[in-house]
Amino acid sequence: MGKSPHWAHPPGCQGGDSFSEQDFKKKKKKEGAALSLRWPRPPPGTLFPSTRRLLRGSPPARPGPRGGRRFHLSPGRRGGTGPPQPRQAAERPGRASAAPPCPGEPRRPLPPLARGAMERRGAAAGGDVCMCQTVFPAHANHRGELSAGQLLKWMDATACLAAEKHAGVSCVTASMDDIQFEEAASVGQIITIKAKVNRAFKTSMEVGIKVTVQDVLTNVEKIVSVAYATYVAKPVGAGKIELEPVNLLSREDHLEHSLAIERRRIRLGYEQVFQNLMQESNKEDSFEEEDAVSTDLTHVQSIELVQPPHANHHGNTFGGQIMAWMETVASISASRLCRSYPILKSVNMFKFWGPSIVGDRLVFNAIVNNTFQNSVEVGVRVEAYNCEEWIKNQARHINSAFLIFNTVNDKGELLTFPRIKPTTKDDMRRYHGAIARRRIRLARKCMLSAKEDKPSDSWERSNQAYVSYSNIAALTHLAAKPGWEITSTLDDIKIWTHEEGDVLSFKVEMQVKIPSHLAFSLLSDFTLRQQWDKHFLTCEVLLAVNEDEKIYYITSPPMTGHKPRDFVILVSQRQPCKQSEPYIVAAKSVTHTSVPPSPEYCRSKILCAGFQIYTDSSSSCTVCYFNQVTSGVMPYLAANLTGSSKSIEDTALECIKFLELKSSKY
Repeated sequence: MGKSPHWAHPPGCQGGDSFSEQDFKKKKKKEGAALSLRWPRPPPGTLFPSTRRLLRGSPPARPGPRGGRRFHLSPGRRGGTGPPQPRQAAERPGRASAAPPCPGEPRRPLPPLARGAMERRGAAAGGDVCMCQTVFPAHANHRGELSAGQLLKWMDATACLAAEKHAGVSCVTASMDDIQFEEAASVGQIITIKAKVNRAFKTSMEVGIKVTVQDVLTNVEKIVSVAYATYVAKPVGAGKIELEPVNLLSREDHLEHSLAIERRRIRLGYEQVFQNLMQESNKEDSFEEEDAVSTDLTHVQSIELVQPPHANHHGNTFGGQIMAWMETVASISASRLCRSYPILKSVNMFKFWGPSIVGDRLVFNAIVNNTFQNSVEVGVRVEAYNCEEWIKNQARHINSAFLIFNTVNDKGELLTFPRIKPTTKDDMRRYHGAIARRRIRLARKCMLSAKEDKPSDSWERSNQAYVSYSNIAALTHLAAKPGWEITSTLDDIKIWTHEEGDVLSFKVEMQVKIPSHLAFSLLSDFTLRQQWDKHFLTCEVLLAVNEDEKIYYITSPPMTGHKPRDFVILVSQRQPCKQSEPYIVAAKSVTHTSVPPSPEYCRSKILCAGFQIYTDSSSSCTVCYFNQVTSGVMPYLAANLTGSSKSIEDTALECIKFLELKSSKY
């Protein structure tokens, strides 16, 4: 039996009903209409009412009875006998219509991307993204604990969704900062991953990620990891996206927004720091031990085919999926050395050098770079091939990462890794590179602590970026603390105090008739401070690290019953990225080999001090000075805090006079 042709449904027939040729002819004869079996094709560029409604943002046509669709007829034809107008496909968002407007309808302006303009996206969709997962056996390793690779996939997925919620378009993983795993999650426990955009730059954004684990029986919650990732907005087509600023709703939002720019400085300067450390890395031939293991024995190669479940809707491979594959290969490499089951403890900062898509073959090469008593670093290189590149053996290097493992016995005690023996020049490069990265990892832990017995941070090449970050972060945290109480007001000066346990801090707020940029320039040069601060006896520059960081050696006059004091401080200065943000001049004590403690002075320390300068107008600003009181500065402030002296107010007045006098000379 021949297959009957497909017939369009004339008006008055249900979309889901059968309609034979005989029925059609009967209806044609009855109505006396000279209908054609094929409806004429509309002129090119015709916009039908349904299409116009779509372009105006009106809801689409509702489904008709029995699954059919209701045709939208032009006015005067509803329920008539004419042929239905064929539906024109709705145009894709962001594309200009090539069809002219209907007669009598004004021409609509083209969307911004069609005009070649840069579209601004984000801000309106702000907010956190939260993922909750139960750890099932399929997610666990041999110890019944959540696999690190699975956790990395969840972290990347959550962070990517947060980035896309802000950008309004698809986003891809650009880089990951160091990831530390502090706790393990067992089968049956609940993993909660919260991600939010801390700061949006032009086309990229920093996303903060916090992972916690909760025991459903005890309701105890612990932090597994806190990490930061960078995502880039990738719109469809050639249009560019300029991200909107993040809506800052809480004190924590403002704090993370301020510190995001410091973390970005660390990312941009990481490669230079690493190269400097490589030049001075340990040259000892400790690998010549008799029981050292050749690195060749730890080499592992694996291949994966990127399939649709591994990629987003644009076909780009998920960054978290690549990280999970890397963790698997690196774990196998480490196990060949320790003859045990390694546990991933951290992942070094890394970036994605290029994309991979569905259909690519990804080749993973892993090898142990070095061992450090209870830990081992494994390097993984990822190369991608499409079909043509696979035949020609032309690889695309898309990622390299360094993963740190340790291993424990049945009692949970850390096991010692055997030493490794580099055998080639490339092995030696990786060996010394691991040493340099370990120094940077240790320096990463160099953060602010309010404990008096904590020694000052040592200024070294390995930790310069992190000490500078902690300097700015300490002042930003101190300024953002709630609970400041005003204790004194004098004309253009206000004094505030803040108590948190045994820690006392004070803030001096000054209204100055001078442009903020000029106040910043004068206050960031500590050699000028002797002109207005009587507590500075001498001040010299020990080391000018760069235009934003300098190390000073300062001496202060003796107080009654005390020896004169000296300080070695790092001064970090930052200019604002936008007008609403302050200029920052942060100071904290460091140790430097060029100035050891002297018996003539009592070496003192500054935990956190500095200035925040806000712009009020083109000719005035508000200068806020902060100081977290320590035993080193207490003798100079004790009389003021008891009310028997006005040294803080007097110093603030001298500062205002100094700034306004200097401004008159510019």
